[in-house]
Amino acid sequence: MDFPLDPSAFAGPLVVTLLYVGLYYAFQVNILRVKTALQREAAAKGEKFDRYFGQDRRMLAADRIQLNMLEHMPPFLILLWLNAVFVGGISTTIVGGIYVASRALYPFLVGSRLGRSVKAQIVVATGPGYGVIAWYVGALVWAMVA
Repeated sequence: MDFPLDPSAFAGPLVVTLLYVGLYYAFQVNILRVKTALQREAAAKGEKFDRYFGQDRRMLAADRIQLNMLEHMPPFLILLWLNAVFVGGISTTIVGGIYVASRALYPFLVGSRLGRSVKAQIVVATGPGYGVIAWYVGALVWAMVA
């Protein structure tokens, strides 16, 4: 089959995309792991587990980890691929790799329990993410005016 674009020219962005999607599903598995553990704990106490109104700090952390990634997924993936096509694969791949690494750090910086306040360490994971998004936008603008 003939492809209009050479897939090997986009190998880096393809790898970044697959790593990102894999990380997203790893976060989903983490939610399942935490939920199952909490269900077992509740059953052992003779209680019913209430996922949404129970306000368990472990469940809140697991949900927040996955939801934070989901909130930023559309702009990241759209900008990643716009940059891959219009700017270039190498820079797009390096910057995208930084983004995925910062997302991978997020659960470790949030911790296993979420409280009332946001930990300052979250900036270590979210700061580079916002920087990558800004870089992608800037690179696209530069490509348009250059």
